Amino acid sequence: MAKKKRVGIVISSRPQKTIVVSVQTRYQHSKYSKILTKTKKFMAHDELNICKAGDLVLIEESSPYSKQKAWVFLQVLKPYRN
Repeated sequence: MAKKKRVGIVISSRPQKTIVVSVQTRYQHSKYSKILTKTKKFMAHDELNICKAGDLVLIEESSPYSKQKAWVFLQVLKPYRN
C-alpha cells in the first residue's frame, strides 16, 4: 500500500528531532453545502533538525517512532521569511 503524504505548516520545532505540523483540509458539509476547514496536528520525525516554525513542509507516513510520532519529514517546500 502507498504511504500517505501531507503538506502542512510547522507549528513547533522545539522538541529534539521532532516537528509539529498543522495540516488543513477543506471539505463541503453534506447537508448545508458550506465549505469548512478542518485542522489536524501531526508529529513528524526530523532527524537533522532542519525545520523552523512557519516552514511549509512535506511529511510522509512511517512506522511509529514513539507513541504520538508516526510521520517522517521529507523536505521543506517553502521556508518561512520574516
